Amino acid sequence: MKTIEYISKSKEETMELASKMASKLPDGITLTFTGDLGAGKTTFVRGLAKGLNIKEVVQSPTFNIMKIYFKGDRPLVHIDAYRLADIDTDIGLDEYIGYESGITVIEWPMYIQKLIPDNAIEVEITNLGDDNRKLVFKVKDESLLEMFK
Repeated sequence: MKTIEYISKSKEETMELASKMASKLPDGITLTFTGDLGAGKTTFVRGLAKGLNIKEVVQSPTFNIMKIYFKGDRPLVHIDAYRLADIDTDIGLDEYIGYESGITVIEWPMYIQKLIPDNAIEVEITNLGDDNRKLVFKVKDESLLEMFK
């Protein structure tokens, strides 16, 4: 597994990084996000949406569990699994993870680990204080390293 780290000094810088990556991500890819509450997971997803020309307001789907944005260059499936920690029932999320013509992002993936594809890109975001964030990307498929160039 290849690990790549970035330091972002602002929300805008985080969103810009995500926006640039959006066009380079292959269809059907899944990104998983870990980090404390307020670390910047949804900020990164907003940047992906911007890069996909999605005009809708992107908010964490904590209470909905999932939101799908179709009005852009490609669909963006945004899953927040935080409330699924104690659920042992199949609720059909597997139909949307790795959505073949778009990008799937999952916040709090540890709660639905068995549904995460092997080729998912792991993104860990750490709050370093103020607006500084450390973003660590873990990539198993080395062909995906192109998106970091």
